[in-house]
Amino acid sequence: MEFIKTTEQDSKYNHLEKMTVFELIMNINNEDKTVPLAVEKAIPSIEKLILEIAVRMKNGGRLFYIGAGTSGRLGIVDASECPPTFGVPHELVVGLIAGGDSAIRKAVEFAEDDTTQGWKDLKEQNISENDTVIGIAASGTTPYVIGALKECNKHNVLTGCITCNHNSPLSNISKHPIEVIVGSEFVTGSSRMKAGTAQKLVLNMISTAVMIQLGKVKGNKMVDMQLSNHKLVDRGIKMIMSELQVSIETAKELLAEHQNVRKAINSYDKKNK
Repeated sequence: MEFIKTTEQDSKYNHLEKMTVFELIMNINNEDKTVPLAVEKAIPSIEKLILEIAVRMKNGGRLFYIGAGTSGRLGIVDASECPPTFGVPHELVVGLIAGGDSAIRKAVEFAEDDTTQGWKDLKEQNISENDTVIGIAASGTTPYVIGALKECNKHNVLTGCITCNHNSPLSNISKHPIEVIVGSEFVTGSSRMKAGTAQKLVLNMISTAVMIQLGKVKGNKMVDMQLSNHKLVDRGIKMIMSELQVSIETAKELLAEHQNVRKAINSYDKKNK
């Protein structure tokens, strides 16, 4: 059966240049509304992968995202948010992009077509059997990503993927494929749009649910977040006030002493038992 990329099919809309700005953004918004529903259909697959990742990370494993272009950048964004949000080391969740870090800002020509570089990039990170690698590719055909996951499978590294095409080459080599079928884009082939949004939503689910499984959230609060700016310090003070029912002065003192919301709460609870 021939593999057809729905992400590359013609847009349902035509003569975009003749539309008013209002028509353009209303039509884009109408297409965007379909994305969460497409993600919902993939929830069973997302759940299975999260459960596998959590087991490995509790045993010292790490999580890697690997992709090219927009997909690679989305993985890097999600990975880079984990340390400030959940207080984990930078090397626990890692995003890799075809062409290296310079490709984050500027596309590197033909980097995604290299079938061996993805695995080389993972080996530089001392990839192991405890780790998980999620390949991100809207098309499901990116050689850089497929090559990396093939080698991961050979070396007993858990593999997953996030793609927006059904039965793609990437899905077929992933142990835990996640397929979010969003259909054609508003601008034909511009997979940074609905496909990118779908990938971002799935990444949010994966990293957030895994971190909660690892105990990085208390109640509904980011008690291990890094206090890296005044806004986050203020948020931390409010968390302590709410959790312990103490004054702002006491909360400030506790946070200043412990430099961490969880430690401040635990210390106060211990003293006042």
